[in-house]
Amino acid sequence: MRRREFITLAVGAASSWLPLLSVHAEDRVIKIVVLGDSFTAGSGISAGYRFTDQLEIALRAKGQSAAVINAGVGGDTAARGLARLSRSVPDDTDAVILELGANDMIRGIDPSVTRTALSEILRNLEARRIVVLLCGVRTRTTFGDEYKSAFAAMFSGLASEYNVLFYPAFDEAFVDDAQLKLLDGLHPNAAGVKAIVTGILPEVEALIDRARRKER
Repeated sequence: MRRREFITLAVGAASSWLPLLSVHAEDRVIKIVVLGDSFTAGSGISAGYRFTDQLEIALRAKGQSAAVINAGVGGDTAARGLARLSRSVPDDTDAVILELGANDMIRGIDPSVTRTALSEILRNLEARRIVVLLCGVRTRTTFGDEYKSAFAAMFSGLASEYNVLFYPAFDEAFVDDAQLKLLDGLHPNAAGVKAIVTGILPEVEALIDRARRKER
């Protein structure tokens, strides 16, 4: 075989492998850590039916290669989430679903304190090139309309400031339906979690897309 023919065949063979290499790269498992409170921790829900479990199953059903890690702690405020950030979100994390602030609201914590803690979390994750989906919550409080408005504005404001994906109300899917809640009337049951996953799934797929684009 002449040299020119050999080079032509070699180039053609290499080109035929490019689609396979592309598919292989897309199949890398994206590690998503859910940094949250009892809504995501799965209080009162059996293993296999918690938010992280159902979300990972739903993502795989959509053809997404993702591992969803549960870093939810019942009762956590934004400040407590910040305090455990380094151990809850290791450096090999690709993406974070940040769901904190509901307990701050219930306890009447100054919104500026919550905002500062969430801002520090977002700043830390941005520095580590970890993409984020920030989740707000339905504002339910006995501390008045001004307090309620401050919390609602806080979440959307942070999303804009740090240019992260935003899901306005994590609890929207179950908060008004008693059949989707545990007997405590506050937390979702397994069916409520399924409703959350259905609603948030498109945003999580967008999060995965952002994480993959970070690699390029």
